[in-house]
Amino acid sequence: MAYQAGGQRPAPRPVPESLEAQAYLHDYATLLEAVTFPSVVLDHRWDVVLTNTAFETLFRGIGPHPTAMPYDNFLRFVLFHPDASTVLGEHESSWCLPMLALFAAAVERNPHDHGLQSIRRDIAQDPIMEAAYRHGLPHWIRAVGEQALAHDGAVRPLLHPDPRWGATDCRVVDETPRTLHEMGYSRMTLVLRPARRAAPTGRRPARARRTASHLTVVSAPDA
Repeated sequence: MAYQAGGQRPAPRPVPESLEAQAYLHDYATLLEAVTFPSVVLDHRWDVVLTNTAFETLFRGIGPHPTAMPYDNFLRFVLFHPDASTVLGEHESSWCLPMLALFAAAVERNPHDHGLQSIRRDIAQDPIMEAAYRHGLPHWIRAVGEQALAHDGAVRPLLHPDPRWGATDCRVVDETPRTLHEMGYSRMTLVLRPARRAAPTGRRPARARRTASHLTVVSAPDA
């Protein structure tokens, strides 16, 4: 599923006013850089606050997009970027649907949040994605149960651009310390596993680049 979001690029995120908070984030960025696995700090809208080099390496082959770069907003990247499936394995079932479920829960908690509502409007612009969100997603959540919102600990497939990893899996680990939580941020680390298989040529198989939104694993009820 990918969608060329039509909205404007989100406004730059404000820097914490407190000098102490700014200093903490500066030092936390140093800590993040020491981690060998892809790691990112996000706010409650999935706007990216901090990343490390491993995170940037994972998405280095992603083409430009006005609103859905992985370094800007991770949710928008998963939902809207046409290149997302070249890195996120089993893109629809393993990434899109779980992220949509988390988004729906966030909107329910913060119905008037402007950033979340902007993403909601972009979903509504595409009839297929809107039908999946309104009708198919609730059905999937009922079928999956509590695991639909189980983000921390989930194991999801990745297609890493480094052939030493290649087609592999990662465990999503929430590593949010108290201070980050109090700032309204969370930290997500993708703990990579050894490659599941090696490509015969040493290169990742080519995948079709999607140009419109699709949710083939979830469909809306018949009219």
